Amino acid sequence: MMVPNEQKNSVRREALARRDALDATLRIELALRVAEIGARAIDFAPGTVISGFLPIRSEIDLRPLMSALRDKGARLCVPAVLDRETIVFRQLERGAELVQTGFGTVGPGAQAAVLDPGIIFLPLAAFDSRGHRLGYGAGHYDRAVARLHARGLRPRLIGTAFGCQRVERVPDEAHDVMLDEILTERGLHRFRKADNLDVVSR
Repeated sequence: MMVPNEQKNSVRREALARRDALDATLRIELALRVAEIGARAIDFAPGTVISGFLPIRSEIDLRPLMSALRDKGARLCVPAVLDRETIVFRQLERGAELVQTGFGTVGPGAQAAVLDPGIIFLPLAAFDSRGHRLGYGAGHYDRAVARLHARGLRPRLIGTAFGCQRVERVPDEAHDVMLDEILTERGLHRFRKADNLDVVSR
């Protein structure tokens, strides 16, 4: 029998292989579809801090969605990896110089303000219908969300991925962060306590 880490690695490899196999042009089209859905379906008060991410490898490109949310009044930030244990969310402003920020990512440099997001779009390798997310294995988001919770903050957690990254079941452990919603090209879905998805918008 596989131990949890072996199970996670197996599920992660299979889901990422499907993501990698998507045609590059199709990934662009799907990212634009996600931007249309997200801009229409995600409500927030003007000035809300929203953390997106700049894509690495074959990740979905959230830049069209982030631009649309900025136009609706969001303040944007993106994660920066400080060390093997820690990420912070640095404000992303138009025209800001981008630097290497760890784990293959780019973002604003250390001079950028560090913000507490009210909404976090989480990248992922795989997700299931229960709201469990499988990341890349470093645990950065799990720890970042735990730190926000320890300060009494409860950001809205929206996983963001291609529909092909959905799996039957993500092997989960007690420390794993659960999603409030998942946004794919198939719609914005809210997780309920039952093992299924509630469609919010397509």
